[in-house]
Amino acid sequence: MKKRLIIKLIVVIAVLFFVDNSYAQNPVNWTSNQLVEPSALADTINAKKDLPVIISVGPGAVIPNSIHAGMASETAGLNRLKTQLKDLPKDRKIIIYCGCCPFEHCPNVRPAINVLKAMNFTNYYLLNLPDNIKKDWIDKGYPILESE
Repeated sequence: MKKRLIIKLIVVIAVLFFVDNSYAQNPVNWTSNQLVEPSALADTINAKKDLPVIISVGPGAVIPNSIHAGMASETAGLNRLKTQLKDLPKDRKIIIYCGCCPFEHCPNVRPAINVLKAMNFTNYYLLNLPDNIKKDWIDKGYPILESE
């Protein structure tokens, strides 16, 4: 009985390791010109002028004025993202972000960018959070949503 449980646990861990690392093997599907520096977005938010559509495609929205689509690695999150995008002009400036983990491991940004491409958006960007939302945004003192 214990042996079966241990084998099942090893299989689950192996599957999770493979799934997590399979995203690391995916090439980036954005260009360096599509990366928006956190300081630039923070300045735009603070100026409250010419705000882009800001969409969180990760586990939560922490940036003011951002819409939470949900995790783009999941069908429900992708469907919410598509719904949020469907009525926007194709040339509307859109910035997506996740920040759950380093880009090379992030399961959410690549699928979100694929949706933007498939829906023929032409003015989309990725917030440059190479490590995570805490280190690259929160710890730098950029604006965050206030807890209720």
